[in-house]
Amino acid sequence: MDMKELRSKPAAELQKLIKAQREQLRDLRFKVAAKQHKDVRDLRDTRTSIAQILTVLKEKEYVKSTTRTHAASTKPKA
Repeated sequence: MDMKELRSKPAAELQKLIKAQREQLRDLRFKVAAKQHKDVRDLRDTRTSIAQILTVLKEKEYVKSTTRTHAASTKPKA
């Protein structure tokens, strides 16, 4: 999934995605350790995917906080 798709998703769905990716990473670690899974690159791809999702979540959080701060600072004083 590319960053454009991730940015278009709501935060709740991103939370579900990250939970699923972390579960997949855990399963892959066990499979690689038990020699049931040969392609170790899948671990790297899954970790990269988790990092991308976390980045988008932080971006959304930052935009939300700066918008709130900006709205409060531009409020006219009586």
